[in-house]
This record gives sequence, C-alpha cells and structure tokens, in this order.
Amino acid sequence: MRVFLSFILAVVLFSACQNSAKKSNSSGENVSLTAAGATFPLPYYNLAFKDYTKKSGTLVTYGGIGSGGGIRSLKDKVVDFGATDAYLSDDKLAEMPGEVVHIPTCMGAVVIAYNLPGVDELKLSDALLEKIFMGEITNWNDAELKANNPGVALPDLEITFVHRSDGSGTTYIFSDYMTKVSKKWADEVGTGKSLKWPVGMGAKGNPGVAGTISQAEGAVGYIGSEFAFAQKIQTAKVQNSSGEYILPSIESISAAAQGEIPADTRVMLTNSSDPDSYPISGFTWIILYKDQAYDGRSMEQAKATVEFLDWMVSEEAQAQAAKVNYAPLPETAVQKAKAILRSVTYEGKTILE
Repeated sequence: MRVFLSFILAVVLFSACQNSAKKSNSSGENVSLTAAGATFPLPYYNLAFKDYTKKSGTLVTYGGIGSGGGIRSLKDKVVDFGATDAYLSDDKLAEMPGEVVHIPTCMGAVVIAYNLPGVDELKLSDALLEKIFMGEITNWNDAELKANNPGVALPDLEITFVHRSDGSGTTYIFSDYMTKVSKKWADEVGTGKSLKWPVGMGAKGNPGVAGTISQAEGAVGYIGSEFAFAQKIQTAKVQNSSGEYILPSIESISAAAQGEIPADTRVMLTNSSDPDSYPISGFTWIILYKDQAYDGRSMEQAKATVEFLDWMVSEEAQAQAAKVNYAPLPETAVQKAKAILRSVTYEGKTILE
C-alpha cells in the first residue's frame, strides 16, 4: 500500500512541477500544494482547487486515494495536508508525529444506490438496511421489502451488495450510521474505515462502487451522493430517526448539522434528530499539522497552505459546493474552522491574523 501511495503522490508532484504557468502566492514566492485522501468530496475538490489555482496562482494538486490513504500520507509527511471523511479519534491523533487539526470543508451524504430498472422509488427502513447488508434478505421480492414498498413491482432478482474494498471515510460514515440504528450491526460489524463484511463484493473508491452498481442489475451499495447524482444512479429513500423517508438533497443534508458542533469540529452527524434531515450525512475534513515548521517546510509553504484552507471555508468557495451537489458548511462550522486555522503556527508563531 505504501508503494502505491508513493506512486500516486509522485504523479501528483510531477504534475505540479510541470505546470510552467504557476504564479506566486501572497508572499511573492512560487508555491505548490499537494494533498491526498477522501474520494467522497473529490468532485467538489476538483472544482474548488482548480478555481483557487486560477485565482491565486498557487497550484493545488490532489490524489483521491481514500480517507485511509490521506491519513497515512499526512502521517508520513508526504503531503501538505490530507483529507478524510472520518475524523481522527483521540487514539489516532496520539499516533500522529505532531498535533493535527481538522478543518471541515463541506457536507455530503452517503446514499443507498441501487440498480433496479423500472423501480423509480424505493423506501428502506433501518431494519431493512440491516437485513440486506447482513445478508439476511437476499432477493428483491422479499416479503418485508414488498410490505415496506406497497404498489412497487419489486423483481424476483438476487441482491448483490457492493461495498468499498479500500480504507474509506465513506465506509466510516455509513457504518457509523448502521451502528447507531442496528444493535446486531454494532455487535457483529461495527464502525470503521475498513470492515469485515458479512456479504458482498468490494470495489475501489466511490467511482468503483458507483460503476459496479451501474453495471450490475440487482446491485445495491453505498456511495457519496455526488457520484449517484452525476451518474444518475437510482437512490433509495432512507428512514430517519423521526420515521420520515428522506431523499438526499442539499436541504436534507444541511438539516443534519442543526445540532451542537464542538470547537474542534470532530462530530458525526449521522442519524440526526432533525425531522427533515437525511440520516446518513456528515462533514468531510482536511487535516494538517498545527505547527507547520517540520521537515524543512518554509514559512511561505506554511502560509500558502493556511491561506488556501481559509479560502476553502470562505463564502466564495462554499458557494461552489452546491454546484456539484454538496451542502455548504453552516455558519457555526465556518466560524469554528476559521478559529482553528488562526491557531495554526510556524515555529510557534501564528500564521493568519
């Protein structure tokens, strides 16, 4: 895995070096930023990072290698920042070679995508999700599925569950939700970026899972909402904690963040109590070292990193999120992110005022 990550990052770095049109950042020096991690926010990051490069001249390149890869890349200090859909626990933070902070960048949803031609609406309760993903319901015309979807012509077709094969924040969000709503899931599978799956077949990244579902009639799985929207994959309504069946949308995803957000922003938003919320929603984060003076990094590199992240939580950047079907951060999260960025230092001195 480390060899693979090194190869991906070498490609990213080579791309950065080849950009002859690179301009200078506000410090007056030419600076490039490299990052890697979650595929969940990849469409938004591709759009926003490209826009920032045009705006500032600071080249930002990103490798979508999964949240686990993003965390490892930051730990190995081969990127300027990592990206993850699963915040680092206290134990994981203690394993990092320096203090790490989390900057939320947008909100998204993990949707239950399926491939059933002619079935335009599908409602799934938490009990049905448990039985499907634990391998207890194996056919789409199962009596319990039919009872929950009256009037829907569910086919006599085997269910094929598709899950992530790589370490994934998308998996973490999905499994965090399942752990909250299913004791059996909590006891036998649990929450994590990588899991021991009871059933199913694996595919790499959100694009891999989305592609597999699109090609296999009868398939069902979990993917980042943007990949379902972009590829026009069918998406189920999921029952929330208020008993409402909700489709993912910018509005229903945003509703999940109506509760309290801690100062370090490390909070899972799944199974929100808001009656209008889509229940498998969450933040995605960029992670970086709180003190940027490490491994020979210059003040210019550190300043470019923090300036870029400050822009990512700005109104201008957040307005881009909705263009690719992500929910912008609520104002409370923006203010907490800005406060965290102003605590980032270089040799103990604050970088941003």
